[in-house]
Amino acid sequence: MQMQKAIIGKKVGMTQIFDESGKVIPVTVVEAGPCVVTQKKTVETDGYTAVQLGFGDVKESKLTKPEAGHLKKAGVAPKKHLKEFKLDSAADMNVGDEIKADTFAAGDKIDVTGISKGHGFQGVVKRHGAGRTPMTHGGGPVHRHAGSMGASSHQSRIFPGKIGAGQMGLEQVTIENLDVVKVDAELNMLVIRGAVPGPKGGLVYIRNTVKNNKVKSGEAGISKNPQKASGRNPQKASARG
Repeated sequence: MQMQKAIIGKKVGMTQIFDESGKVIPVTVVEAGPCVVTQKKTVETDGYTAVQLGFGDVKESKLTKPEAGHLKKAGVAPKKHLKEFKLDSAADMNVGDEIKADTFAAGDKIDVTGISKGHGFQGVVKRHGAGRTPMTHGGGPVHRHAGSMGASSHQSRIFPGKIGAGQMGLEQVTIENLDVVKVDAELNMLVIRGAVPGPKGGLVYIRNTVKNNKVKSGEAGISKNPQKASGRNPQKASARG
């Protein structure tokens, strides 16, 4: 499934807003774009259709020579971050085109990808929520250890998926099916319902969701299947009696 919309942004932070009924909505503010098309890939030259977007102005001295040469050839200003997206409209885009926050609209469903906050090397209690051993009656200095790793004789190995201590966080995470609550085209801001991965100032990739959101019809809580509401069905009630 290809994407209809995509943009690169920077997480500003979280806050809350109120809807028309006065209900509190926790939101994340993202500085989305402006992004510039730095490369266009076609079926004839590359075997597939896609565009490469650049985000964030940077001094040319901060780029490597291949990066600086690539952007200079495209005729665009130096950009800090580059990311390729396979968009449906890639064939209609050209190098130098600008994508802004208003490519999305309030009510859109999106997926947000970012690098989660790093917590360093952590034990099983914090990393996986493991329980402690009893704190009294000779428990010993092993209260926060992982405990048994498995059987001793058969099978004499640790099975894949066993929890253990290790690096926590600092990995790519995608949160799916979030709502765009508000779009500010002048400030290049997207207001997204809920939390997105990463710290303040972290880089995020925003795409239209891959989920298939079906619009439900009919009144909520009432099944169209008569068998589902059979508890009050007189025929079934008489059959049970």
